Amino acid sequence: MSAPKIAVFAGSFDPLTLGHENIIERALPLFDKIVVAIGTNSEKKGMFPVEVRRRFIEQRFAGEEKIEVDSFDNLTVDYCRAKNARYILRGIRTAGDLDFEQVIADANRALCPDIESVFLLTDPRYGFIRSTVVRDILLHGGSCRGFVSEPVRHIIEESCCSR
Repeated sequence: MSAPKIAVFAGSFDPLTLGHENIIERALPLFDKIVVAIGTNSEKKGMFPVEVRRRFIEQRFAGEEKIEVDSFDNLTVDYCRAKNARYILRGIRTAGDLDFEQVIADANRALCPDIESVFLLTDPRYGFIRSTVVRDILLHGGSCRGFVSEPVRHIIEESCCSR
């Protein structure tokens, strides 16, 4: 019996957008398990705490047995090794993303040749959506409808109102 195909989809997910969801949904048939891993960086303070970002993902993918949600604060390839993941899943929106992701994939391959980066092109409907833009909209009192799914929007509204 072959080893399960485990992919790590790492990101800040601050917040989880429709673009992120699109990549996860389309990758589900490709892997036995996808670990959606919230990367933490002590140098940055996100808009939403890791616990809230975790809720975004857990609520949106509730009942999906192939999804695991976790967080990490080390190198992605080291995290992959700890999870027995042989694949790093990444989404590509633009040619600029491809240039950036290729550099990261090459560095990851140099660090750990047995972990493969897998790229999916984001559906064009979501190619313009970036977490940075959504945060800016929220900071200026705008609506995130059309940028995030309903379960995520409800958590954002709860979180923003309770601050």
